[in-house]
Amino acid sequence: MIDALLRVSAPLLAPAFTLWGSPVTTLEIVACALSLAMVACNLRVHPLGWPLAIASSLLYALLFASYKLYGEASLQLFFVAISLWGWWQWIAARQADGQLLVVHRLRPRQAQGLALATLAAWPLLALLLTHTTDSDVPWLDALPTVASVTGQVLLGRKLIENWPVWLGVNLVSVGLFAWKGLWLTVLLYAVFAGLSVLGWRTWRRLEGQAHA
Repeated sequence: MIDALLRVSAPLLAPAFTLWGSPVTTLEIVACALSLAMVACNLRVHPLGWPLAIASSLLYALLFASYKLYGEASLQLFFVAISLWGWWQWIAARQADGQLLVVHRLRPRQAQGLALATLAAWPLLALLLTHTTDSDVPWLDALPTVASVTGQVLLGRKLIENWPVWLGVNLVSVGLFAWKGLWLTVLLYAVFAGLSVLGWRTWRRLEGQAHA
C-alpha cells in the first residue's frame, strides 16, 4: 500500500532544488506552506487551521514514509482524524456552562497525568517501531510522535498547555529531520518552535475569551 502511494506520488517527490546538499521536493514545499498557514490560524484561534492541518498532514505522511520515518508518517494519518474532531470542537463543542469552548487551562492533576501517560507511551512506540519496521531512529522518531498526539488533543480542546508541548515537539523534531537531511522541514520546525512561544504568550492573553 505504502509502496503504491509512493509510486503514484513520484512526481511530487522529485527534487525541486537542493538545500545544503539535500534535495527539497515539491511535496515538501507545499506541505511547509500549508503548515505555516495552519499555525497562523491557530495563533488567532481560527477554525480554518483545521482543514489546513488535514491537507498538510496528508502530504507529510507521504514525505515521511518516503524517508522511512514510519512513526511520523503514521502520526500524520492520526492528525487527519483528530483534526476532524478538533474542527468540530472549535465550532460546536460546549463547556459545562453551555457556552462555546474558549481558551482555558488544564488543572494541575490533569497536566501531571497527561505528562506521565505521554512518557509511558514513548518506549512502547519506540519498541514497536524497532521490531516491526526498518526505522533507523525508532526512539527519536517515537518521542515527538507520542508528544504530538498529546499536543493535538490539547489544541483541539483549546487548552493553553498545547503550546509548551508543541515547543518540545518542535525542538526534538529539528534534530530528527536534520538527521534525515530534510532541511526545509528543519527550518519549518525551527520557525514552529518560535511560533510555539508566541502562541503560548498569545493564548495566555486570550484565556477565557470567545472566538469565532
